Amino acid sequence: MNASEQTAALMAISPLDGRYQSRTADLQAIFSEYGLIKFRVTVEVRWLKALAEIARLPDMPAFTAETKNQLDTLIQAFSLQDALWVKHREADINHDVKAVEYLIKERIAGQAALSEFIHFGCTSEDINNLAYGLMLQTARTQCLLPSLDKLVALLKKFAHDYAELPMLARTHGQPATPTTVGKEIANVLARLKRQMEQLTQVPIMGKLNGATGNYSALAAAYPETDWPVVSQQFVTQLGLTWNPYTTQIEPHDAMAELFAVLMRINTILIDFNRDLWGYIAIQYFTQKTVASEVGSSTMPHKVNPIDFENAEGNLGVANALLQHFCEKLPISRWQRDLSDSTVLRNIGVAIGHSVLAYQSTCQGMEKLAPNCGQLAADLNHHWEVLGEAIQTVMRRYHIEQPYEKLKAFTRGKDIDQAAIHQFIHALDMPASAKKELLALTPNNYLGYAIALAQAT
Repeated sequence: MNASEQTAALMAISPLDGRYQSRTADLQAIFSEYGLIKFRVTVEVRWLKALAEIARLPDMPAFTAETKNQLDTLIQAFSLQDALWVKHREADINHDVKAVEYLIKERIAGQAALSEFIHFGCTSEDINNLAYGLMLQTARTQCLLPSLDKLVALLKKFAHDYAELPMLARTHGQPATPTTVGKEIANVLARLKRQMEQLTQVPIMGKLNGATGNYSALAAAYPETDWPVVSQQFVTQLGLTWNPYTTQIEPHDAMAELFAVLMRINTILIDFNRDLWGYIAIQYFTQKTVASEVGSSTMPHKVNPIDFENAEGNLGVANALLQHFCEKLPISRWQRDLSDSTVLRNIGVAIGHSVLAYQSTCQGMEKLAPNCGQLAADLNHHWEVLGEAIQTVMRRYHIEQPYEKLKAFTRGKDIDQAAIHQFIHALDMPASAKKELLALTPNNYLGYAIALAQAT
């Protein structure tokens, strides 16, 4: 980062463009004003080509080789200078989409007759909804899924590496039936994988059907053309799912579905980051230290779980925005109002905070290691957790009031191995059953935990 970039970062209002700029740089070309203009240009140019290739309009002049090259170059090599041209034109005419139309006209000025087919039969929202659709499609493919894939890979490795490492579970914060470190990570992994599958399957929808969704201008100009078919082919060629029923705007229901899945992913990760924070607090995990880092301005011994705290905070900000998107975007007064415009411009903010959180969670996990000594010591201190197994076996052999007897024996008491064994020896059950119970320890009373962890 050079001096001017450092100054810009210091003066940024949003931390995404300031403090965290280096970590969200990949999102800039997608969600910035430059990105929005580029996607609008892409839609306009491809619609112009579709009029020739799909609609085959008889009055449309043929593309010259030079014009084809100019249009292809405008998309493939769209520059900051091109975006600035659009912004300067917008300042004169006070219309952002019309300024894009004028840019394309300026680039193919040698074909004046063809230039009148730019933005042909369109309302601004035909261009905008498809531009935002391409924006989300790109972000999902290039940013969200790769970031989550990295996290999933870390979780899977952690689950497998520590599939057999016992740990005391804590239901309601209290000692409970033992599990393994790997199994607890596997639980999160399974939840994430399910939501990520849904994230990939949510359709990103688009429309191109004019001012109130009825193809009226297009039908007036060329009534013999089947415009719904042309629209469907064009939208699907963009890689989006065609929506045949809209008002002036695509109603954003699919966007809300996408954001709802993203919220669930983020909520799972809030839960996970809080759990890891708690496990670090009770010393089930240690954090690898970095010699140059400072944990506290006054307490030199501290190694704070800042990655998990950073992730939790960013996930909360992201979900607050995503919740608003889900509630607001599907609502529009009558055939169209502009209240969605500013909201849509903040999609990148929510996704930026989400991606930051995924990065922080990965960073935290890469520093994390189970504290085997503390895990073993805690298990050895809580032999009472075997009460579940003992009373269940007692039920099998029809011993009266097994639950009540174990409750009286263990509840609120410090129980060690000797006390548990004494209780088992006194039971009226076959010697083989007693032998199996006596072989149980908090370290091996794990059920299918190991196999479940290894299967993820």
